Amino acid sequence: MKKRVSFGFCWLALCSVLLIDSPKAAQLDELRPRVLIVGDSISLGYTPVLQGMLHGEVDIFRPPNKGGGWINCEGTKRGVEMIDHWLSPGPFDVIHFNFGLHDLKHVHPETGRNSNDASHPQQSDLREYEANLRTIVAKLKATGATLIFATTTPYPDKPGGPLRRADQPVKYNAVALRIMKEHQIAVNDLHGFTQTRMDEFLLPNNVHFRPSANVELALQVANCIRTALTVDR
Repeated sequence: MKKRVSFGFCWLALCSVLLIDSPKAAQLDELRPRVLIVGDSISLGYTPVLQGMLHGEVDIFRPPNKGGGWINCEGTKRGVEMIDHWLSPGPFDVIHFNFGLHDLKHVHPETGRNSNDASHPQQSDLREYEANLRTIVAKLKATGATLIFATTTPYPDKPGGPLRRADQPVKYNAVALRIMKEHQIAVNDLHGFTQTRMDEFLLPNNVHFRPSANVELALQVANCIRTALTVDR
């Protein structure tokens, strides 16, 4: 039986976030483990809660916006272009990363903009996704950090926004899991964690999660990070 987070725990975690609502607000300690979160808007949803949960235990980082706050790391095409820059504030003890939700969406073949046309290509097809993800993984492994890959989360068929088909996360996750197995990289199966609770977790007709679900996702990520740090020691 999956654990449910109590209202009291949710409130405590969210109150902690109010004290640490941006990367600049965190008081960093060189003796604490440094954890980098690289991911799309799903991870943007749970990162502030995660930061509150792990406050004083580890220091959480993710690629920043120039004007403050954090960026959406999007798909593997952007990942290949930006990964060296994202890693430059290192070293990091743990890197938790995910790619897939942007890769599998449909885009206009000429502009690259989001599209609802089924005849338009995906941002990165499975072959491109694999090649890009292998490039990113090689860069991540070279840092010496302990790596955790989070699987792409499920959603209803054709949710609002660009065209995404519900059968695609499983296909992209299969490619990613093969790569992680080859490189002996730990997997945080957020797809499996959320699949049986989609009605409870997801916003209506959306790929994104309710605030209460982001607390549970953050707890899942926090547990994986704690496990990685224990094994690393």
